[in-house]
Amino acid sequence: MHVVELRFECFDNTTITAAERAINGLLEAYRANGQVLGREFAVAFNEGEFRVRLLLPEKSSLAKRFNSPWVNYALEELTQAKLLHPREKYIGQDINSEVSSTETPSWQLLYTSYVHMCSPLRNGDTLQPIPLYQIPATFNGDHKRVIKWQTEWQACDELQMAAATKAEFAALDELSQCDSDLFRRGWDLRGRIEYLTKIPTYYYLYRVGGESLAAEQQRPCPRCGNTHWLLETPLLDLFHFRCDNCRIVSNISWDHL
Repeated sequence: MHVVELRFECFDNTTITAAERAINGLLEAYRANGQVLGREFAVAFNEGEFRVRLLLPEKSSLAKRFNSPWVNYALEELTQAKLLHPREKYIGQDINSEVSSTETPSWQLLYTSYVHMCSPLRNGDTLQPIPLYQIPATFNGDHKRVIKWQTEWQACDELQMAAATKAEFAALDELSQCDSDLFRRGWDLRGRIEYLTKIPTYYYLYRVGGESLAAEQQRPCPRCGNTHWLLETPLLDLFHFRCDNCRIVSNISWDHL
């Protein structure tokens, strides 16, 4: 990942309210298209210009060729707020984040956690994140639905990891059950991405609990009942199961590893 600073200069008299609305609209459009990572952006006003530092999947993430229709519209809205299009200053590579995938994968998967800020679409060969703007728009010109699903998955993951309230059990069901709303939406998005990219795309189904290691190894695919989805060697040292019919990967319960 890479850190850049955007600087917005005024070309005429404006107001903080108008500038705030236009800049935040652009940042949200970038985020919905996967061009900007994270959820919160600190916009500062200093020496007559507005500045914000952003985390990008690649150095070229803000290139015009990746823009969604919403991003292009938001850029035009800057003019209405009496702001010039932003000037970009490259700060450097972020040492605390992952490197984006640059190779076409043989397969890919939807995989995230509450500690990940990167794209939830991963290269199945390396587990490196694939910038969402590198694939065709999933719905309505960008990837807002994928980002929303990721936010919901991470919220459930954080609740179940904290293990401090009754909400833990509801969150865990959303992450690990094939009949949950979270699974249904994510699995449908997986199918949409596979259709658009023509690359086999899988969904990671979280697993915790279970009676024993032996029982876990005999666990069938929860969606179709396939009893032969246990792999001889874990994929990427994480996924012990793969059902090619259902496009699901999963792990032996973390309680028994």
